Amino acid sequence: MCIAEFVKAELKGWGKYERILFPLEILLIIFISFLIGDSKIALLSAICGISYTILAGKGKISCYLFGLTGTMCYAYLAFQNALYGNLILYAFYYFPMQIIGIFKWKKHLKKDSLEIVKTTLSYKDRVIFILAAIVFSVILSYILKKTGDATPYIDAVTTVFSVLGLILTVKRCIEQWYIWFVVNLLSVLMWVEAYINGSNCFATIIMWATYLVLSVYFLYTWKKDLRLSQVKNQEITDTFNRLNL
Repeated sequence: MCIAEFVKAELKGWGKYERILFPLEILLIIFISFLIGDSKIALLSAICGISYTILAGKGKISCYLFGLTGTMCYAYLAFQNALYGNLILYAFYYFPMQIIGIFKWKKHLKKDSLEIVKTTLSYKDRVIFILAAIVFSVILSYILKKTGDATPYIDAVTTVFSVLGLILTVKRCIEQWYIWFVVNLLSVLMWVEAYINGSNCFATIIMWATYLVLSVYFLYTWKKDLRLSQVKNQEITDTFNRLNL
């Protein structure tokens, strides 16, 4: 498949407003970043991060190309701002998980739209994920506080929730968007504090705020897609049962 065909396939299934609004979000980030003189690494991290989230929300495997680049940029920013939990998360977990995600998603692409087949967790798995999130957040916050982390409690929750969220992303589960909502909200607060303390990272704040809006939007669209899929599967089952009467 040539580059033009690949791009065309990745844009398949996009709504009219999505094709307009999503590029505008990227342009807004660039404009604000240049306006306030933000760092180039923060800008690149923001562009890659938002592109990754949009493409992941649309179920496009190309999201991982932006994910790999954005992960390296964000790890560097976390190091600069003494956010060691986020540094470890992005450098040693997010980066390899991007590569794993490529191979996992490649096995579950729809032939017509080249989008992933979306899934949901069982009730038992939801309970396990919630308990794991609480326990590991408490443990990590204690560890980060001992290392001199700038925001140990927020950093711990965002780190643990991000680990779980990425697992759910690779597994193509809708529950990931609930996790990302919490992560994005807390990350906005964390980077606002860093900005107030003198960090040149306003584009990063805008990036996380955009993530927050996108997590709500894609939760809605994934719910809609899953409902349509369930209706279609039920219709197929009903038709099969009638034919066998």
